[in-house]
Amino acid sequence: MDDRQLLRYSRHLLLDDIGVEGQQRLLDSHALIVGAGGLGSPVALYLASAGVGQITIVDDDAVDLTNLQRQIMHTEARVGHPKVASAEAAIAAINPGVRVHALAERADEQRLTALTASVDVVLDCTDNFATRHAINRACVATRRPLVAGAAIGFDGQLSVYDLRRADSPCYACVFPPSQTVEEARCATMGVFAPLVGVIGTLQASEAIKLICAVGLPLVGRLLLLDARRTEWTELRVPRQPDCPVCGHRHAT
Repeated sequence: MDDRQLLRYSRHLLLDDIGVEGQQRLLDSHALIVGAGGLGSPVALYLASAGVGQITIVDDDAVDLTNLQRQIMHTEARVGHPKVASAEAAIAAINPGVRVHALAERADEQRLTALTASVDVVLDCTDNFATRHAINRACVATRRPLVAGAAIGFDGQLSVYDLRRADSPCYACVFPPSQTVEEARCATMGVFAPLVGVIGTLQASEAIKLICAVGLPLVGRLLLLDARRTEWTELRVPRQPDCPVCGHRHAT
């Protein structure tokens, strides 16, 4: 770290659990964020401000006026622009030292697997189960930790799936791909604006903890938030030996 970086990240350096070594891990790390919307906004901004050296952002959507109620990374001046380009501009304004890879595409499973193989942590900030399961399969295949968040209406959820650990479930252990789920989208259901900020910020927190090897990650636990009551519920979510996605790992 140079003198400017020592000053920029001085509040992290003062933390015994992070210090110089942890901050250097952040600077050397690479995070993949899938989704540049309500959850992806606080995730990208906090990872950038914390000093994550490289951030790859994948999203094929463009900024719309209806996004601005909650997607704090975007601005009215960038309506109509690709969300990943808007994200790159927002990150550069906060921390120009971060290297951003802005991918304006809808990545399929093969592409996601290739992307996850070159990063340290993956953050699922998407809004549909098909993509979430594709991201999970990619993380299982590459053994990369996955920080998954979701938010709709006034309800949010968060968990960490770290396949480097023998006791960790994967996303499919908790939400089986065979399960019939009615998709709920904010375009039709609505979403409480600060909710995505709360869940997204916690996603960034979990990712930073994983990179720095700090504290206790949210592995094997599903955190639920009812924002109407500001009530948190924690559920234990064990691995499933017969999981169709990661079950082979347990067998071996």
